Amino acid sequence: MLRKLWWMAAGAAVAVVGTVAWFGVATPKPQAQPVPAAAIAQEAAPARTVPATDSRQLPGSRTQMQMSFAPVVKQVTPSVVNVYATTISQRATSPFLSDPFFQQFFGGDTPFFQSRPQKSQSLGSGVIVDGSGIILTNHHVIDGATDIRVATTSGDEYAVNLVLDDPKTDLAVLKVQDPKGVTFPALQFADSDTLEVGDLVLAIGNPFGVGQTVTSGIVSALARTGVESSNYEFFIQTDAAINPGNSGGALVDLNGRLVGVNTAIVSRSGGSVGIGFAIPANMAKLVAETGISGGALVRPWFGARLQAVTADLADSLGLGHARGALISELAKGGPAERAGFRDGDVILSVDGFDIEQPSAFDFRLATKQVGAKAEVSYFRDGQQRSASITLEAPPQAGQPVELSGNTRFSGVTVETVTAAVAQDLGLPFDARGVVVKDVVANSPADDMGLRAGDIILNLNGQDIVDAETFKRIANDRPRAWRIELQRNGRVVRAQVSG
Repeated sequence: MLRKLWWMAAGAAVAVVGTVAWFGVATPKPQAQPVPAAAIAQEAAPARTVPATDSRQLPGSRTQMQMSFAPVVKQVTPSVVNVYATTISQRATSPFLSDPFFQQFFGGDTPFFQSRPQKSQSLGSGVIVDGSGIILTNHHVIDGATDIRVATTSGDEYAVNLVLDDPKTDLAVLKVQDPKGVTFPALQFADSDTLEVGDLVLAIGNPFGVGQTVTSGIVSALARTGVESSNYEFFIQTDAAINPGNSGGALVDLNGRLVGVNTAIVSRSGGSVGIGFAIPANMAKLVAETGISGGALVRPWFGARLQAVTADLADSLGLGHARGALISELAKGGPAERAGFRDGDVILSVDGFDIEQPSAFDFRLATKQVGAKAEVSYFRDGQQRSASITLEAPPQAGQPVELSGNTRFSGVTVETVTAAVAQDLGLPFDARGVVVKDVVANSPADDMGLRAGDIILNLNGQDIVDAETFKRIANDRPRAWRIELQRNGRVVRAQVSG
């Protein structure tokens, strides 16, 4: 394996079984798949007007070269905390538990095959962004945790509640349960759009659980994509040393402002090789503010499917060179269609920021509020045009429906597939059915084989158009069920007992 993307929540993990403890690098979720270097594509930094008098200067003397980062470090480190996320999982008392032969020979219900709970603790980092005790960290740091605690640089430890979890951006917001009258030191957000390649930055976190650590480096690149499978990829790349355990930690500028949240690294060994990634502050700020307000995180929806513009496409369209995001499909009656966009239009910029790839467009919309306006420049029929659009919330899918009681589908939670849900799932905008959001372990639905992400299309010859239709039909008691569903892009048909 030449190169691997490591989640940095790993730090040091401790698992206790009986009285035996082990220590090692671990993550709170499965490792991401290897990322080839070629897959990490660079998008050009957004166009911006550079002031005539730029305050950035090179050291002009030996004295200036000997200046220290210590003042800014003292200022910002009290705002970075260690995050301890405890997860309870079932561990087999016998290594043969999963072997069907041994289960059949000995009997799977014997104490020999019973599983016991195992407690494991992962370490990550977090950033205080509000004096009331609001902390920003990564989703993968706390994913699946049953108990979350934070420790400050002063040695105080606090239990926290998870107030907002956003897997799409890999961000989560925590709130101290009992601040005990303390006002916490909060970091100020910087405008990450003003960052330039070559700017000095400091990374602060808890690598490998050794304790709070500060490293320095520069901004190596901007608008990186292909780093992980999140919905909004627009990462800051830095060569400041970032290691497992730094996830959720701060990337700050020399003014002590938060420019990014450290998230991932590319590494052969799991240690830093100078390629680290951070979520830009402008994205993190929107998630943090939603967590502070206690509201729901609702992002604008454009209602169009976009694709990258290749060199061949650019040549055929008369665009000159490959850039922009091509509209390949429009949701009928969606915001983009109503604003006058057509299939084949190429979006070139949003509010003056160049759009080099579809992910850049997604990022620009995701950092704006519903109801705000956006100025969009696009290319059509050899001409550059512009449109002003009011950003709208996605169409409501209704409340998720959970089935329980005396039904073969007991334990499943489903949601209606709307145009916005279909886009998230990579389906055509006119797709219908219900998507399985969750399946309770060992429930009848789990025994049937349903999985999260399945799209149920038809039950016993009746098309499923929404969650309420599914609930009504699923509560019947036929002798058998004929199920048609879509899984991983393939349509599966099966029959199970009633």
